[in-house]
Amino acid sequence: MNLQITVRLSVMMFLQFFVWGSWYVTMGTFLPANLGASGVQTGMAYSTQSWGAIIAPFIIGLIADRFFNAERILGFLHIAGGILMYLLYMSADFGTFYPFILLYMILYMPTLALVNSVAFRQMDDPARQFGWVRVWGTIGWIVAGLLIGYVFLWESKGNLQYTFLMGSICSLALGLFAFTLPKTPPKIERSEKISVGDIVGIDALKLLKDRNFAIFFISSILICIPLAFYYQLANPFLNEIGVANAAGIMTLGQASEVAFMLLLPLFLTRFGIKKTLVFGMLAWGIRYALFAYGNEGSLLSFLIIGILLHGICYDFFFVSGQIYTDSKAGEKYQSSAQGMITLATYGLGMLIGFWAAGLISDAYITDGGHNWQTIWLIPAGFAVLVLVLFTAIFKNEKINYNPNN
Repeated sequence: MNLQITVRLSVMMFLQFFVWGSWYVTMGTFLPANLGASGVQTGMAYSTQSWGAIIAPFIIGLIADRFFNAERILGFLHIAGGILMYLLYMSADFGTFYPFILLYMILYMPTLALVNSVAFRQMDDPARQFGWVRVWGTIGWIVAGLLIGYVFLWESKGNLQYTFLMGSICSLALGLFAFTLPKTPPKIERSEKISVGDIVGIDALKLLKDRNFAIFFISSILICIPLAFYYQLANPFLNEIGVANAAGIMTLGQASEVAFMLLLPLFLTRFGIKKTLVFGMLAWGIRYALFAYGNEGSLLSFLIIGILLHGICYDFFFVSGQIYTDSKAGEKYQSSAQGMITLATYGLGMLIGFWAAGLISDAYITDGGHNWQTIWLIPAGFAVLVLVLFTAIFKNEKINYNPNN
């Protein structure tokens, strides 16, 4: 790639994740405070991500991959998303808010695959080049959090409705910018037959005959249940107990994600896939235990460490899990297997997790807010249970992984 294309793709990634990070982290605080939403209703709002993840393959597989240039449909989806973000900003109650956020996430989740498609098609060596472009997405998420927490002070001033306005403006900007991106025409001919099974990865179900992969697959669904607690409850928790600039502090999690991504090849080659996955699951249990016993005063360090563990939690289980899935699937089922694991985790697993987080947060409301210690110990215990079962049953194996690839 030449420098001009690299810069354009990096801007695309920055805006893509800036838009998501501009409202997603703080929505759990915004909904109860501004719209009077319950924990269950907040869980419904977050679960729209899962519904979007379930529907996204059909938009990509049946429409984007066959009829339109990827950059054009990316543009249209973000322009429509910008309009919906503005309607979210104007919403006065949860009943008005929910249909808009559901439709928005159905449109947004396919764009995650579209930006990857646009980027990959411009690269002659994606394994070497993609990371340098994708990291700007993480930077975009971090910048959004810093603006909310430290620059505009919307969190501390109770003005989180402006996060949706910021998301709207940036989504519209990305939508217009997308039409200037390099042309990325469909690879699949319109006449070529494609089945629902191809889209959702049914062919990859054959991989579940492998005992080890079946254990990993089930564990992936189960570990996504406590994962949802972090996305839905961490920001409301930090704000409720009085941690200043919570959204800004939470960007440390994305910074650690970048750092541990660089360490992941070392862990895979030195410790193998089983121990790497175990480290990832163990980090979830430790993180939630730290949240349970930390506070905004003398034990603030517990909360900071818990946030910094995000890199291990996410990279060591989910990214290494994608690598493991790739190695088991082989070239024939590569795309199907990744589609299947995405539907299982971001679809089914997190859908259950968001629902459970809403029920549990409602069940432990107190006069002063919430019994956060009990709330966090529940996903901590669940994560440890999944870890114990996985460690006992999963057999270590070598995978075909090139750390330079």
